[in-house]
Amino acid sequence: FSAFPAGVEGIVQAYSACLPHIRFYGPTNFSPIINHVARFAAQATQQETASQYFILLIITDGVISDMDETRHAVVQASKLPMSIIIVGVGNADF
Repeated sequence: FSAFPAGVEGIVQAYSACLPHIRFYGPTNFSPIINHVARFAAQATQQETASQYFILLIITDGVISDMDETRHAVVQASKLPMSIIIVGVGNADF
């Protein structure tokens, strides 16, 4: 994906390029990916200098299936150098 420009334009281009190659299906579990990125952020806190910050962008077409686990993962991640952005696309009840 290094061929894409930086910023929002790059995100949109990468999303558009990937979309034809993926298949959406459920259930929609967010906690595993939040916990995965949180592990990277936790490792970054072990560095002597604060030089890394993580932004997790989740683009979803479905309702969250693991809401309790996701809520817990977000609370735990709130203590780390990371942000979580969830964008719902489509007609689902987000």
